Amino acid sequence: MSLFVRQQNERTELQKRLAAELAEKAKKKAAAGESDLPDGVTDSAYLRNTQQTTSRAWLWILLTLVVGGILIWLVLVTL
Repeated sequence: MSLFVRQQNERTELQKRLAAELAEKAKKKAAAGESDLPDGVTDSAYLRNTQQTTSRAWLWILLTLVVGGILIWLVLVTL
């Protein structure tokens, strides 16, 4: 069996005051246009020294498929 403890569904004065302060801060931040999120991925550190995919990407994909096919063929032939 369990013991039921009387719970109050009302907030304490401290909880009410903290909730009001957080809501006010959120309103001020939204009005000022501030955000905790970065302003874009172009300034992220992991993008340093990288380049966009060139038009030769299909060639690398094709080459990988051909090499993989040759390896599979060699394995099947040796069995």
